[in-house]
Amino acid sequence: MVKDVLKVGMGQLLVEGGEPERNLERACQMIGQGAREQCDIVLLPECLDLAWTHPSSKNEAAPIPGPFSDIICAKAKEAGVYVCAGLTEKHQGRVYNSAILVGKTGQIVLKYRKINVLAVGQEFYAIGSSLAVTETPFGVLGINICSDNYMDGLPIGHTLARMGAQIILSPSSWTVDYSVVESEDPYGEKWLKPYKILAELYNLVIVGTTSVGVIVGGPYEGKKMIGCSLAVGQRGIIARGKYNEFAGELITAEFPVPQRREKGAAIGEMLKRKGHQFDQIK
Repeated sequence: MVKDVLKVGMGQLLVEGGEPERNLERACQMIGQGAREQCDIVLLPECLDLAWTHPSSKNEAAPIPGPFSDIICAKAKEAGVYVCAGLTEKHQGRVYNSAILVGKTGQIVLKYRKINVLAVGQEFYAIGSSLAVTETPFGVLGINICSDNYMDGLPIGHTLARMGAQIILSPSSWTVDYSVVESEDPYGEKWLKPYKILAELYNLVIVGTTSVGVIVGGPYEGKKMIGCSLAVGQRGIIARGKYNEFAGELITAEFPVPQRREKGAAIGEMLKRKGHQFDQIK
């Protein structure tokens, strides 16, 4: 039975570099809180185990399935909720910035490896090479990660939409310089614009959950992860998190599952009717 209304818990998690046990313990607490608040899905940040671009990723990344993902899977099963979480994955001598979608039975139903890896991250992470969506009781879900939603990476979101995604889940780690204080316009052109483009063009919902805390170790040491998690639908912002490095919290976003009728070439015709320019990356 497909649910008509979906409730997503956006788990703004304190993520400490190189501290997987503490990070995963907090992740499990957030999953439990999401279940108590009757969320259907709990979405957690990017690289929540070791932290984004922390040097420990080179030596401590684990396979998927493996010890870190097993903890997430066990908690999803115990709580009876779907969980989407970003993890650092070791596979055949390479490290990937990955994300998994875990069903309420504890099984991994979808795994994605980040494609639009920033230049500063390529010392740590290999480039992913595939996209996929999966059918769930909440409709068709796709996964991307953080900077996959930059304007120059937006073809990734377009492709997920072409594959039928009604909801895109995006584990993220949004960072700013430590001198930047709470902002009245925290998203600006960087986040809200690409989210709105995808949501408005395709009538889908995109949800990004980001970590909080101060970055220690790696090329971004001294910057801070500022929360401000975001859910956007065709009509605009559905929910948003607080903006600061201490805002560890669960934010709920509840919305009707968007219905998408066009498939295949019919999507192109729909985009033409909306005036989309196919010769531009936007």
